Amino acid sequence: MAATMFSSSLVDTADHHPELRSSVAGVAGKFGRKYFQDVVKRDAKPTELWEALAESGFLGVHIPTEYGGGGGGMGDYNIVIEETAAQGCPVLSLVIGSITAPIITHHGSEDMKDKWLPGIAAGNLRMSFAITEPDAGTNTHRITTTAKPNGDGWLLSGTKYYTSGVDEADSILVVARSGEADASGRHQLSLFIVAADAPGITCQDIPCVVQAAEKQFTVFFDDVELGPEALIGVEGNGLRQVFAGLNPERIAAAAINNGIARYGLETASQYAQDRVVWNNPIGAHQGVAHPLAAAYIGVQQARLMNARAAELYDAGSEEAGEVANMAKFAAADSSLVALDQSIQTLGGNGLALEYGLADLWFVARLHKTAPVSREMILNFVAQHSLGLPKSY
Repeated sequence: MAATMFSSSLVDTADHHPELRSSVAGVAGKFGRKYFQDVVKRDAKPTELWEALAESGFLGVHIPTEYGGGGGGMGDYNIVIEETAAQGCPVLSLVIGSITAPIITHHGSEDMKDKWLPGIAAGNLRMSFAITEPDAGTNTHRITTTAKPNGDGWLLSGTKYYTSGVDEADSILVVARSGEADASGRHQLSLFIVAADAPGITCQDIPCVVQAAEKQFTVFFDDVELGPEALIGVEGNGLRQVFAGLNPERIAAAAINNGIARYGLETASQYAQDRVVWNNPIGAHQGVAHPLAAAYIGVQQARLMNARAAELYDAGSEEAGEVANMAKFAAADSSLVALDQSIQTLGGNGLALEYGLADLWFVARLHKTAPVSREMILNFVAQHSLGLPKSY
Protein backbone atom coordinates (compact mmCIF):
# COMPACT_ATOMS: atom_id res chain seq x y z
CA MET A 1 0.00 0.00 0.00
CA ALA A 2 1.48 3.34 -0.98
CA ALA A 3 0.95 5.99 1.67
CA THR A 4 -0.50 9.11 0.03
CA MET A 5 -2.70 11.11 2.39
CA PHE A 6 0.07 12.42 4.68
CA SER A 7 1.64 15.49 3.10
CA SER A 8 5.43 15.63 3.39
CA SER A 9 5.50 19.42 3.04
CA LEU A 10 4.51 19.82 6.69
CA VAL A 11 7.35 17.79 8.15
CA ASP A 12 10.25 17.74 5.69
CA THR A 13 13.03 20.16 6.60
CA ALA A 14 15.35 19.89 3.57
CA ASP A 15 14.79 20.29 -0.14
CA HIS A 16 15.71 16.68 -0.91
CA HIS A 17 13.41 15.16 1.71
CA PRO A 18 10.29 14.77 -0.46
CA GLU A 19 12.29 12.89 -3.10
CA LEU A 20 13.92 10.72 -0.43
CA ARG A 21 10.54 10.00 1.11
CA SER A 22 9.10 8.97 -2.26
CA SER A 23 12.09 6.76 -3.04
CA VAL A 24 11.97 4.91 0.28
CA ALA A 25 8.22 4.40 -0.04
CA GLY A 26 8.77 3.01 -3.52
CA VAL A 27 11.33 0.47 -2.32
CA ALA A 28 9.50 -0.61 0.85
CA GLY A 29 6.13 -0.55 -0.91
CA LYS A 30 7.27 -3.35 -3.20
CA PHE A 31 7.25 -5.57 -0.12
CA GLY A 32 4.44 -4.20 2.05
CA ARG A 33 2.41 -5.45 4.97
CA LYS A 34 1.64 -8.96 3.76
CA TYR A 35 5.31 -9.62 3.08
CA PHE A 36 6.21 -8.49 6.57
CA GLN A 37 3.42 -10.51 8.18
CA ASP A 38 4.65 -13.61 6.36
CA VAL A 39 8.22 -13.03 7.57
CA VAL A 40 7.04 -12.82 11.18
CA LYS A 41 4.74 -15.83 10.81
CA ARG A 42 7.61 -17.94 9.46
CA ASP A 43 9.90 -16.77 12.26
CA ALA A 44 12.22 -15.47 9.54
CA LYS A 45 14.01 -12.19 8.81
CA PRO A 46 13.04 -9.51 6.28
CA THR A 47 16.29 -10.16 4.42
CA GLU A 48 14.99 -9.16 1.00
CA LEU A 49 13.66 -5.85 2.30
CA TRP A 50 16.88 -5.16 4.22
CA GLU A 51 18.98 -5.84 1.12
CA ALA A 52 16.75 -3.62 -1.03
CA LEU A 53 17.07 -0.75 1.45
CA ALA A 54 20.83 -1.30 1.58
CA GLU A 55 21.20 -1.41 -2.20
CA SER A 56 19.40 1.90 -2.46
CA GLY A 57 21.75 3.46 0.13
CA PHE A 58 19.02 4.04 2.70
CA LEU A 59 20.61 2.17 5.62
CA GLY A 60 23.50 4.63 5.79
CA VAL A 61 21.87 7.96 5.06
CA HIS A 62 22.86 9.16 8.55
CA ILE A 63 26.50 8.05 8.24
CA PRO A 64 29.19 10.47 6.95
CA THR A 65 30.02 10.18 3.27
CA GLU A 66 33.70 9.45 3.95
CA TYR A 67 32.59 6.16 5.53
CA GLY A 68 30.23 5.12 2.78
CA GLY A 69 27.09 6.83 4.04
CA GLY A 70 24.82 9.51 2.68
CA GLY A 71 25.91 12.22 5.12
CA GLY A 72 22.35 13.31 5.76
CA GLY A 73 22.05 12.80 9.51
CA MET A 74 18.98 11.89 11.51
CA GLY A 75 16.75 14.12 9.40
CA ASP A 76 17.19 11.67 6.54
CA TYR A 77 17.18 8.54 8.69
CA ASN A 78 13.89 9.58 10.31
CA ILE A 79 12.34 9.55 6.84
CA VAL A 80 13.79 6.12 5.98
CA ILE A 81 12.42 4.53 9.16
CA GLU A 82 9.02 6.22 9.01
CA GLU A 83 8.40 5.49 5.33
CA THR A 84 9.39 1.84 5.72
CA ALA A 85 6.98 1.45 8.65
CA ALA A 86 4.27 3.34 6.75
CA GLN A 87 4.35 0.56 4.15
CA GLY A 88 3.48 -1.93 6.90
CA CYS A 89 7.09 -2.93 7.62
CA PRO A 90 8.19 -1.69 11.07
CA VAL A 91 11.84 -2.81 10.99
CA LEU A 92 13.06 -2.46 14.57
CA SER A 93 16.65 -3.19 13.50
CA LEU A 94 16.69 0.26 11.93
CA VAL A 95 16.38 1.71 15.43
CA ILE A 96 19.56 -0.10 16.49
CA GLY A 97 21.37 1.54 13.58
CA SER A 98 20.35 4.92 14.96
CA ILE A 99 22.29 4.16 18.16
CA THR A 100 25.44 2.38 17.10
CA ALA A 101 26.47 4.41 14.05
CA PRO A 102 26.27 7.85 15.75
CA ILE A 103 28.22 6.59 18.79
CA ILE A 104 31.01 5.27 16.58
CA THR A 105 30.90 8.38 14.38
CA HIS A 106 31.23 10.76 17.32
CA HIS A 107 33.52 8.80 19.63
CA GLY A 108 35.20 5.93 17.78
CA SER A 109 38.81 5.94 16.61
CA GLU A 110 39.56 6.27 12.90
CA ASP A 111 40.38 2.56 12.77
CA MET A 112 37.04 1.76 14.40
CA LYS A 113 35.15 4.03 12.01
CA ASP A 114 36.89 2.48 9.02
CA LYS A 115 36.16 -1.02 10.29
CA TRP A 116 32.47 -0.65 11.11
CA LEU A 117 30.76 2.33 9.51
CA PRO A 118 31.08 1.30 5.84
CA GLY A 119 29.66 -2.14 6.65
CA ILE A 120 26.77 -0.69 8.65
CA ALA A 121 26.02 1.74 5.83
CA ALA A 122 26.10 -1.09 3.27
CA GLY A 123 23.93 -3.32 5.45
CA ASN A 124 26.40 -6.22 5.50
CA LEU A 125 27.58 -5.65 9.06
CA ARG A 126 25.09 -5.76 11.90
CA MET A 127 25.65 -4.49 15.42
CA SER A 128 23.46 -5.01 18.46
CA PHE A 129 23.31 -2.70 21.48
CA ALA A 130 23.46 -3.94 25.08
CA ILE A 131 22.70 -1.50 27.88
CA THR A 132 19.61 -2.70 29.81
CA GLU A 133 20.05 -5.08 32.74
CA PRO A 134 17.54 -7.08 34.82
CA ASP A 135 18.21 -5.06 38.00
CA ALA A 136 19.17 -1.68 36.51
CA GLY A 137 16.46 -0.75 34.01
CA THR A 138 16.56 2.95 33.20
CA ASN A 139 19.11 3.71 35.94
CA THR A 140 22.30 3.23 33.94
CA HIS A 141 24.39 4.11 36.99
CA ARG A 142 23.34 0.80 38.59
CA ILE A 143 24.51 -1.51 35.84
CA THR A 144 26.73 -4.33 37.11
CA THR A 145 28.24 -5.61 33.87
CA THR A 146 31.92 -4.94 34.51
CA ALA A 147 35.07 -4.62 32.42
CA LYS A 148 38.06 -5.52 34.60
CA PRO A 149 41.62 -4.75 33.50
CA ASN A 150 43.38 -7.74 31.92
CA GLY A 151 46.83 -6.87 30.64
CA ASP A 152 46.32 -4.19 28.01
CA GLY A 153 42.66 -5.20 27.64
CA TRP A 154 39.71 -6.22 29.78
CA LEU A 155 37.62 -9.15 30.97
CA LEU A 156 33.92 -8.46 30.48
CA SER A 157 31.39 -10.11 32.82
CA GLY A 158 27.72 -9.53 33.49
CA THR A 159 24.21 -9.88 32.12
CA LYS A 160 22.26 -7.73 29.67
CA TYR A 161 18.51 -7.91 29.18
CA TYR A 162 16.20 -7.22 26.23
CA THR A 163 19.10 -6.99 23.81
CA SER A 164 17.62 -6.95 20.31
CA GLY A 165 18.83 -8.85 17.30
CA VAL A 166 21.86 -10.62 18.77
CA ASP A 167 21.02 -13.64 16.63
CA GLU A 168 21.81 -11.66 13.45
CA ALA A 169 24.56 -9.40 14.79
CA ASP A 170 28.26 -9.49 13.97
CA SER A 171 29.09 -7.53 17.10
CA ILE A 172 27.55 -6.06 20.24
CA LEU A 173 28.08 -2.52 21.50
CA VAL A 174 28.18 -3.04 25.28
CA VAL A 175 27.84 -0.47 28.04
CA ALA A 176 29.86 -1.60 31.08
CA ARG A 177 31.24 -0.11 34.23
CA SER A 178 35.00 0.17 34.66
CA GLY A 179 37.34 1.54 37.26
CA GLU A 180 36.62 2.25 40.91
CA ALA A 181 33.46 3.89 42.23
CA ASP A 182 33.54 7.60 43.02
CA ALA A 183 32.60 9.17 46.36
CA SER A 184 28.89 8.80 45.58
CA GLY A 185 29.28 5.10 44.82
CA ARG A 186 28.84 5.52 41.08
CA HIS A 187 31.12 3.71 38.68
CA GLN A 188 32.47 5.20 35.52
CA LEU A 189 31.04 3.69 32.36
CA SER A 190 32.86 2.64 29.21
CA LEU A 191 31.69 1.43 25.81
CA PHE A 192 33.06 -1.62 24.04
CA ILE A 193 32.49 -3.35 20.71
CA VAL A 194 32.46 -7.11 21.29
CA ALA A 195 32.33 -9.83 18.64
CA ALA A 196 28.94 -11.52 18.92
CA ASP A 197 30.53 -14.97 18.69
CA ALA A 198 33.31 -14.30 21.22
CA PRO A 199 34.02 -17.14 23.70
CA GLY A 200 32.15 -16.57 26.94
CA ILE A 201 28.98 -15.12 25.39
CA THR A 202 25.72 -17.06 25.67
CA CYS A 203 22.23 -15.88 24.77
CA GLN A 204 18.76 -16.84 25.91
CA ASP A 205 15.67 -15.95 23.88
CA ILE A 206 12.98 -13.90 25.67
CA PRO A 207 9.56 -14.90 24.28
CA CYS A 208 7.58 -11.73 23.53
CA VAL A 209 4.10 -10.90 22.30
CA VAL A 210 5.50 -8.26 19.92
CA GLN A 211 4.92 -9.32 16.32
CA ALA A 212 8.35 -8.36 14.99
CA ALA A 213 11.14 -10.03 13.06
CA GLU A 214 13.67 -9.10 15.73
CA LYS A 215 14.07 -11.33 18.76
CA GLN A 216 14.92 -10.18 22.27
CA PHE A 217 17.63 -11.85 24.32
CA THR A 218 19.21 -12.09 27.72
CA VAL A 219 22.94 -12.04 27.02
CA PHE A 220 25.47 -13.47 29.47
CA PHE A 221 29.11 -12.34 29.37
CA ASP A 222 31.41 -14.71 31.26
CA ASP A 223 34.96 -13.34 31.35
CA VAL A 224 34.90 -12.34 27.70
CA GLU A 225 38.39 -11.27 26.69
CA LEU A 226 38.61 -7.84 25.08
CA GLY A 227 41.62 -6.28 23.47
CA PRO A 228 42.46 -2.56 23.64
CA GLU A 229 40.85 -2.04 20.22
CA ALA A 230 37.42 -2.90 21.68
CA LEU A 231 37.18 0.35 23.68
CA ILE A 232 35.22 3.20 22.13
CA GLY A 233 36.85 6.54 22.81
CA VAL A 234 38.15 7.21 26.32
CA GLU A 235 37.70 4.76 29.18
CA GLY A 236 35.30 6.09 31.82
CA ASN A 237 33.63 8.54 29.44
CA GLY A 238 30.85 6.17 28.43
CA LEU A 239 27.92 8.01 29.99
CA ARG A 240 28.53 11.07 27.83
CA GLN A 241 29.34 8.94 24.80
CA VAL A 242 26.19 6.87 24.99
CA PHE A 243 23.97 9.93 24.61
CA ALA A 244 25.29 10.32 21.07
CA GLY A 245 23.13 7.26 20.41
CA LEU A 246 20.26 7.57 22.87
CA ASN A 247 18.78 10.77 21.46
CA PRO A 248 18.78 9.36 17.91
CA GLU A 249 17.24 6.20 19.36
CA ARG A 250 14.26 8.24 20.61
CA ILE A 251 13.89 9.81 17.17
CA ALA A 252 14.06 6.43 15.47
CA ALA A 253 11.52 4.87 17.83
CA ALA A 254 9.16 7.78 17.19
CA ALA A 255 9.63 7.30 13.45
CA ILE A 256 8.53 3.65 13.74
CA ASN A 257 5.36 4.68 15.55
CA ASN A 258 4.61 7.55 13.20
CA GLY A 259 4.90 5.15 10.30
CA ILE A 260 2.62 2.60 11.96
CA ALA A 261 0.06 5.34 12.65
CA ARG A 262 0.15 6.39 9.02
CA TYR A 263 -0.36 2.82 7.85
CA GLY A 264 -3.34 2.44 10.18
CA LEU A 265 -5.02 5.69 9.17
CA GLU A 266 -4.42 5.05 5.46
CA THR A 267 -6.02 1.62 5.78
CA ALA A 268 -8.96 2.86 7.85
CA SER A 269 -9.63 5.88 5.61
CA GLN A 270 -9.70 3.73 2.50
CA TYR A 271 -12.00 1.23 4.21
CA ALA A 272 -14.30 4.05 5.38
CA GLN A 273 -14.63 5.20 1.76
CA ASP A 274 -15.22 1.72 0.36
CA ARG A 275 -17.51 0.29 3.03
CA VAL A 276 -21.13 1.23 2.26
CA VAL A 277 -23.91 0.82 4.82
CA TRP A 278 -27.45 2.13 4.25
CA ASN A 279 -26.41 3.56 0.88
CA ASN A 280 -23.60 5.72 2.27
CA PRO A 281 -19.87 5.16 2.83
CA ILE A 282 -19.34 4.82 6.56
CA GLY A 283 -16.78 7.63 6.34
CA ALA A 284 -19.62 10.04 5.62
CA HIS A 285 -20.76 9.67 9.23
CA GLN A 286 -19.15 11.98 11.78
CA GLY A 287 -18.99 9.15 14.31
CA VAL A 288 -16.43 7.53 12.03
CA ALA A 289 -14.88 10.59 10.40
CA HIS A 290 -14.23 12.77 13.44
CA PRO A 291 -12.21 10.26 15.49
CA LEU A 292 -10.06 9.51 12.44
CA ALA A 293 -9.57 13.23 11.80
CA ALA A 294 -8.58 13.84 15.43
CA ALA A 295 -6.14 10.93 15.27
CA TYR A 296 -4.66 12.36 12.07
CA ILE A 297 -4.04 15.70 13.80
CA GLY A 298 -2.30 13.97 16.69
CA VAL A 299 -0.05 11.99 14.35
CA GLN A 300 0.86 15.10 12.35
CA GLN A 301 1.82 16.86 15.58
CA ALA A 302 4.07 13.95 16.54
CA ARG A 303 5.67 13.90 13.09
CA LEU A 304 6.37 17.64 13.25
CA MET A 305 7.99 17.29 16.64
CA ASN A 306 10.12 14.36 15.50
CA ALA A 307 11.29 16.19 12.38
CA ARG A 308 12.29 19.09 14.62
CA ALA A 309 14.12 16.74 17.01
CA ALA A 310 16.11 15.30 14.12
CA GLU A 311 16.91 18.79 12.83
CA LEU A 312 18.15 19.91 16.25
CA TYR A 313 20.24 16.77 16.71
CA ASP A 314 21.90 17.21 13.33
CA ALA A 315 22.66 20.85 14.21
CA GLY A 316 24.32 19.78 17.46
CA SER A 317 21.81 21.70 19.57
CA GLU A 318 21.59 21.06 23.30
CA GLU A 319 17.81 21.21 22.93
CA ALA A 320 17.80 17.98 20.91
CA GLY A 321 17.50 15.80 24.01
CA GLU A 322 14.39 17.54 25.28
CA VAL A 323 12.66 17.53 21.91
CA ALA A 324 13.65 13.94 21.07
CA ASN A 325 12.17 12.70 24.34
CA MET A 326 8.97 14.65 23.80
CA ALA A 327 8.72 13.45 20.19
CA LYS A 328 9.03 9.84 21.26
CA PHE A 329 6.39 10.39 23.98
CA ALA A 330 4.01 12.05 21.51
CA ALA A 331 4.50 9.43 18.80
CA ALA A 332 3.85 6.53 21.16
CA ASP A 333 0.60 8.01 22.42
CA SER A 334 -0.70 9.32 19.09
CA SER A 335 0.10 6.10 17.24
CA LEU A 336 -1.88 4.01 19.71
CA VAL A 337 -4.86 6.35 19.41
CA ALA A 338 -4.62 6.21 15.62
CA LEU A 339 -4.19 2.44 15.50
CA ASP A 340 -7.05 1.83 17.95
CA GLN A 341 -9.39 4.06 15.96
CA SER A 342 -8.31 2.41 12.73
CA ILE A 343 -9.15 -1.01 14.16
CA GLN A 344 -12.49 0.31 15.40
CA THR A 345 -13.32 1.74 11.97
CA LEU A 346 -12.99 -1.68 10.39
CA GLY A 347 -15.23 -3.32 12.99
CA GLY A 348 -14.65 -7.07 13.06
CA ASN A 349 -12.29 -6.78 10.12
CA GLY A 350 -10.00 -4.69 12.31
CA LEU A 351 -9.04 -7.91 14.07
CA ALA A 352 -8.54 -9.87 10.85
CA LEU A 353 -4.92 -10.45 9.88
CA GLU A 354 -5.92 -9.73 6.30
CA TYR A 355 -5.95 -5.99 7.06
CA GLY A 356 -2.72 -6.01 9.07
CA LEU A 357 -3.80 -3.69 11.88
CA ALA A 358 -4.31 -5.62 15.10
CA ASP A 359 -0.95 -7.41 14.86
CA LEU A 360 0.77 -4.00 14.84
CA TRP A 361 -0.60 -3.17 18.27
CA PHE A 362 2.21 -4.43 20.46
CA VAL A 363 4.91 -3.04 18.17
CA ALA A 364 3.36 0.39 18.68
CA ARG A 365 2.75 -0.26 22.39
CA LEU A 366 6.40 -1.21 22.84
CA HIS A 367 7.50 2.38 22.52
CA LYS A 368 5.44 3.61 25.45
CA THR A 369 7.88 1.56 27.51
CA ALA A 370 11.06 1.44 25.46
CA PRO A 371 13.64 2.74 24.77
CA VAL A 372 12.74 4.92 27.73
CA SER A 373 9.46 4.80 29.61
CA ARG A 374 6.91 7.58 29.38
CA GLU A 375 7.28 8.08 33.14
CA MET A 376 11.00 8.81 32.83
CA ILE A 377 10.30 11.24 30.00
CA LEU A 378 7.80 13.03 32.22
CA ASN A 379 10.41 13.11 35.00
CA PHE A 380 12.91 14.61 32.55
CA VAL A 381 10.51 17.26 31.29
CA ALA A 382 9.32 18.14 34.80
CA GLN A 383 12.86 18.62 36.03
CA HIS A 384 14.71 20.06 33.03
CA SER A 385 11.95 21.86 31.14
CA LEU A 386 9.79 23.09 34.01
CA GLY A 387 12.47 23.43 36.68
CA LEU A 388 10.61 21.27 39.20
CA PRO A 389 12.45 19.40 41.98
CA LYS A 390 13.88 16.01 41.05
CA SER A 391 11.40 13.30 42.07
CA TYR A 392 13.64 10.24 42.11
